[in-house]
Amino acid sequence: MFQKYFRSAFFIKLFNWEYWPFDVLYGPLYFYWIWMSIKTRAPFFINASNPLIKNGGFVLESKKEIYNLIPQEYYPATLLFQSGVSKKLLFGTLDASTITFPLIAKPDIGMRGIAVEKIDSREALLLYAEKSSVAFLVQDFVSFEKEVGIFYVRMPNESKGKITGIVGKEFLTVIGDGKSTVLDLLKKDQRYILQIPFFQKNDPATLDMVLVDQEEKLLVPYGNHARGAKFIDISHLNSSKLTDSIDRICKQIPDFYFGRLDIRYDNWEALCNGEKLSIIELNGAGSEPTHIYDPSHSIFFAWKEIIRHWNLLQKVSIINHHNLRIPYMDIKTGLRMLKENNAYTKKLTSIKSDKNTETNLKKYSIIKERINSFMYN
Repeated sequence: MFQKYFRSAFFIKLFNWEYWPFDVLYGPLYFYWIWMSIKTRAPFFINASNPLIKNGGFVLESKKEIYNLIPQEYYPATLLFQSGVSKKLLFGTLDASTITFPLIAKPDIGMRGIAVEKIDSREALLLYAEKSSVAFLVQDFVSFEKEVGIFYVRMPNESKGKITGIVGKEFLTVIGDGKSTVLDLLKKDQRYILQIPFFQKNDPATLDMVLVDQEEKLLVPYGNHARGAKFIDISHLNSSKLTDSIDRICKQIPDFYFGRLDIRYDNWEALCNGEKLSIIELNGAGSEPTHIYDPSHSIFFAWKEIIRHWNLLQKVSIINHHNLRIPYMDIKTGLRMLKENNAYTKKLTSIKSDKNTETNLKKYSIIKERINSFMYN
């Protein structure tokens, strides 16, 4: 009886702080932010951290504008489309580019992986575009199988930056035993139990599959915590070689001092050499030190790390404010920024990103076949 309760989504989230809502996790820390604001005499000092990124990369920053700051060899080919784009413009632009299927589609202004989807066909891309109520990106799917998040900080008055945290990501994958369905396999892991409603709604056929013994099936091909990826703190793997490589790349990004790089890579040695990698995301002042979400860490460790990075963010902002004469965002502008972000959040979550595009495509194909059968038979 008790085992049943503790394997329910409610109790899994209750007893594992990594799933707590944002405001619950950060609520106790808001008082510390107020204290920092008093010392800085500016509650919205964050805009000075990365001067060329909107709001310092705190909220509402455009991913496409950030990609434009990065040398092209370090990130996948990317196209920007506005909401409501026509079919002709969508495919005309795509066909003129080097991007091929499969590809990744995601909002230009993103939020914790909402509405990120792997797209395998033109029909699926058209459905994604039709349901998107915000500007979105179409991007090459990076074939490197491993993903890591590296937090980088460089004081503007120093010549070299440092890595302050590294998170490895284990994608949602199940291993067959020759008799259990994918649903049965998901039920064996608390992390995966939380993903069952998604598959029940959007891809029930996958849940009924029976994998042969030791067969691996990748269910979500990207490191999204909300979609079942497990975050592992691998900060201990940092080295002078890795730091030098990441520092060399980051110093090629104009006025970038604070943030997290999410990187797909081939192997660790190549990553340390700055080779065979692709930056799929670069986040600024709003970056979380995501290595805190390692299940082995306590909530107290997480709070300590968040405060440590906030202090670094404040130091970077103060130096840029004084040395580059970058004015802090005033309170009125800051409050307007938060209001606009709340409005955008509601708009983004209304997209129903958990609605699987390929499932919609299958339904569309079935309807189309029935119509054709009725008309021509």
